[in-house]
Amino acid sequence: MDTEATHSQGLMTIESIQKVLNRSRASVYRYANTEPNDLNPPYNPQRLNPELRLNKDDPLLFHPNEVARFAKDALGIKQVTIEVQQPTETVTQDLLREILNELRKVREVLEEARSPATPK
Repeated sequence: MDTEATHSQGLMTIESIQKVLNRSRASVYRYANTEPNDLNPPYNPQRLNPELRLNKDDPLLFHPNEVARFAKDALGIKQVTIEVQQPTETVTQDLLREILNELRKVREVLEEARSPATPK
């Protein structure tokens, strides 16, 4: 079994777990350690434990290691491989990288202007 990180922080959504475990969406929800009256229930080794949430409306997200542990320990899937893929480069990431480089250049120029001239 290969697991793929599909969320920007490397966390997995219900849909990605559904594909990885080859289970229905409803069964993945049944596996998840959730309680209607408790936003973050205590760890349960027999359930699929989501990452901590701050709000009840936050989506359930799972760490790939937790999904692999659950598949191995609770479902009895013998071969578990975790594969975390780097997100593909986007135009936004390229633009942010260019902005960062420009800010570094501006900082260098400002530091040079602030420092006293060295005598030759």
